[in-house]
Amino acid sequence: MVLGAAAFSPVFAQTSDQAEAEQLEEIVVTGIRGSLQRAMDIKRDSQGVVDAISAEDIGKMPDTNLAESLQRITGVSIDRERGEGSKVTVRGFGPDFNLVTLNGRQMPTASGLGRSFDFANLAAESVSGVEVYKSGKANVSTGGIGSTLNIKTTRPLESPGLAATVGIKGVHDTSTEEGSGLTPEISGLFSNTFADDTIGVSLSASRQERDSGAATASVGGWRTFPGEVDGCWCTANPSEWGGIPPEGDPNQVNRPGAGDLYSVPQTIGYELAEYSRVRTNGQLTLQWQPTDTIRTTLDYTYSEVEVERSYNNMSAWFNFGGQETLWTDGPQATPLIYAENSSGADFSMGAGRDATRTENNSLGFNVTWDATDSLSLGFDYHDSTAETTPNSPFGDSALLSIAAFTRDKTTGNFNNDLPSLELELSNPLSPDDMQITGSVFTNNVSKMDIDQSKFFGTFDFQGGAGPIESIDFGIEMTEVNNRSAGSVVQRDAWSNTNTAVGDIADLMQPMSIAGRFDNVDGGSNLVQTDFYGFDMVQLINRFNDLVEAGDASYGPMNGLGDCGTPLCSSSNFTSDRRTTEESTAAYVQLNMATELAGMPTKLNVGLRHEQTDVSSSALVPSYTGVTWFGGNEFTAVQGADSDFTSLDGDYKVLLPNIDLSVSVTDDLVARASWSKTISRPNYGDIQGGVTINNPLRVDGGTGSRGNPALKPLESENTDLSVEWYYDDASYASIGYFHKNVKNFIGTDFISEQTFDLAHPANSPMYAEAVAAGNTDPGDIFNYILTNYPSAEGVDAVNGVITGIAGRDSATDFTLTVPTNVETAVVDGWEFNVQHTFGESGFGVIANATIVDADVGYDNFSRETQFVITGLSDSANLIGFYDKNGIQVRLAYNWRDDFLAGTGQDNVGVGPTYVAAYGQWDMNASYEITENATVFLEALNITDETTHVYGRDKMQTLFAAQGGPRYAIGARYKF
Repeated sequence: MVLGAAAFSPVFAQTSDQAEAEQLEEIVVTGIRGSLQRAMDIKRDSQGVVDAISAEDIGKMPDTNLAESLQRITGVSIDRERGEGSKVTVRGFGPDFNLVTLNGRQMPTASGLGRSFDFANLAAESVSGVEVYKSGKANVSTGGIGSTLNIKTTRPLESPGLAATVGIKGVHDTSTEEGSGLTPEISGLFSNTFADDTIGVSLSASRQERDSGAATASVGGWRTFPGEVDGCWCTANPSEWGGIPPEGDPNQVNRPGAGDLYSVPQTIGYELAEYSRVRTNGQLTLQWQPTDTIRTTLDYTYSEVEVERSYNNMSAWFNFGGQETLWTDGPQATPLIYAENSSGADFSMGAGRDATRTENNSLGFNVTWDATDSLSLGFDYHDSTAETTPNSPFGDSALLSIAAFTRDKTTGNFNNDLPSLELELSNPLSPDDMQITGSVFTNNVSKMDIDQSKFFGTFDFQGGAGPIESIDFGIEMTEVNNRSAGSVVQRDAWSNTNTAVGDIADLMQPMSIAGRFDNVDGGSNLVQTDFYGFDMVQLINRFNDLVEAGDASYGPMNGLGDCGTPLCSSSNFTSDRRTTEESTAAYVQLNMATELAGMPTKLNVGLRHEQTDVSSSALVPSYTGVTWFGGNEFTAVQGADSDFTSLDGDYKVLLPNIDLSVSVTDDLVARASWSKTISRPNYGDIQGGVTINNPLRVDGGTGSRGNPALKPLESENTDLSVEWYYDDASYASIGYFHKNVKNFIGTDFISEQTFDLAHPANSPMYAEAVAAGNTDPGDIFNYILTNYPSAEGVDAVNGVITGIAGRDSATDFTLTVPTNVETAVVDGWEFNVQHTFGESGFGVIANATIVDADVGYDNFSRETQFVITGLSDSANLIGFYDKNGIQVRLAYNWRDDFLAGTGQDNVGVGPTYVAAYGQWDMNASYEITENATVFLEALNITDETTHVYGRDKMQTLFAAQGGPRYAIGARYKF
């Protein structure tokens, strides 16, 4: 791992004398210590706040996953998927607020309605380094108020000569029960220069297969109520569905009361999943330097990731009747025991498959020209795409459920992180009791394309303009096209279908969760461990056979997929959101050097102006009118066709930056930076479509739409730091950062006559009925049917009244619209120590980040709240040894509890916290010869588990156990 700083300014052509001198300087020691030294020098000479990780040797990053390398930088935390680093949070700002570039070019993401980048899509072997820009710079693409992360790849003319490496690895993931015990990975990198180092070629490729598994438990949301709310309409207290019986009920022990909040669980479920992932990466770079002053680069980068998940699960849904409870003390009361008596409820089980394919393509061209001794010019262009598509005939996600309707009493024990489910069944668990119930098949696609051009240059004053050394300038044009589309085929047959006994008994396979949660708190307390699993495809075939045989109990057959039944996905998209962002930016940056009270001082002043035009459209259904069936129930009738609606917006921003560094002594550097940066709204917020909700009411309806006119989030950043470089490859630093962010997105309400739908309540007949003394909508409805049975739009026989355009005015809709309304201040401290113990080979790196904000989630509020998610303290401790061909690194990474979201499944509003997590990783290598190395890696050595919770740590939402992962392999360098 390497911490340091760098800038991705263009690399210009050099004279042969310069190149020869630099080649002599670059005969340096590889490995941990050498790369730390180089990175420390870069950090010391940098302007602004820029940390980095650099490869220890060609094709050898410190970790095999880029996100796991990045988490070792102060201020950077990661999210994990399937036990592997995936997305990054920087200084408390999550993945959507960080921009990722490849060699300075903005990279597309395939996250659909968001902007987050998944680092697991790129293999580390082709990466030479990653830079993290924490403060703004005029010549860096906009989009990250947390940071801009630049991934650097090999450029052959920057390292002339032959360099090649090949690596093989076998990965053993202890979490899988069904996958291969050892999966292969192979990688290679070749780089060479020809024709007196004027032509360069580099090629890298890797392919990794990995099988993994996970045992997870979940509670499908916690419904929260004031302590005085009952679940019984027999008292004077307010009552709501989901509440518990009133005080005095003998089955409620330590019942919460006035002034408390209490929460009840919606479901308890367990899942056993198996994952299979294949990742293929490749990059080809061609460089040509026809003269000493011109250099051209053509490069192509490709990645493909195929992920498949197959799983079996079991669950029980609480219906909120016949409760028996034991509670913790308030004011935030959580049930230690929650039980329900509900005869004949379902004991649900399911099986499913998820399968996606994510493909990234990037083609780029770059040319630099030293026009004069003082003026350098350049042009860079790339066309890059990222696309995620289903990789299965069943869509990207498929679930088929079965159930036995034998559940008489359901008890949940919530004393530990892992909830324990206990069932009292009317019959012992039997395959003969299993029935096919509901199903869900989704077909989602997302694609982003970026077309970006940049003209840039540097004018070097060569000492002729006083303190001004040089001026950087440029123009950048970017077009981003993002699409997210999908469909859902759902068979809502979750209740008792009364299908024939034994129809599917022969397909049932006994399964158990016993022993699968032994490392999770409470894993030894499980009661209901047995259930039935099945092969989803086999059961689909059985379903189709039963339907063909005429068994009507397997209906309804509405909402058919492409296969003609409800048990497959549909290519007929019901949602389709498309957004185009066109940005034009111009920047200038002055680079100055002088002395301040005898201390060498560098000052950089930059200004970037950017204009963005947004055009967004979305597929929305057409509506034929509004019908009234009685009472206060009005329905917007959906037509057979759909169409796109479009909305537009634009904004301009002016982004200055000032970076000051002072060499107080030869070993002490003080820095101060001030800048403005932006992050753009997520695509879900700027979608162009309008969605309305049924039913409507007398006074109109409700709905929502996006807002392409949203402004970007703007952050005013201040950074102060001191760095002490006290020895070779050793330094200590402390930094303070302050971010004042405005334009966070909240909600507003507007009134529109969306779709111009004539409303029956706006008719003259309705007004006459009111004038006749009728006030209740039901009475008004009957008045119209009686007095105007033959009027247009009135069907007195069937009891339906329809609005008529031209006679009845249009329906008013109150639409929820995203709007820029919130501000927040985030600040924190970063501490870092890097120390090498002389020539012993030993060293240590320790860093910590403390971050805070002036907004936080109030666990005692049941209202929608504005809050920044992802904020948490973090720390890293790394010990290493690098000497005599032996390298060993032991790392501990820790992240404190953090708020991950403000919603919960099934219940809507409610916090989702991720508990503190720490993980030990180790890698070791031995250099058999100068060219051959063998290595061993171990991740999550102590088998740490994941815990997600709600308003209280006892309100578990999710708990998971994976397992350690080991790898053994060899590298050969030519």
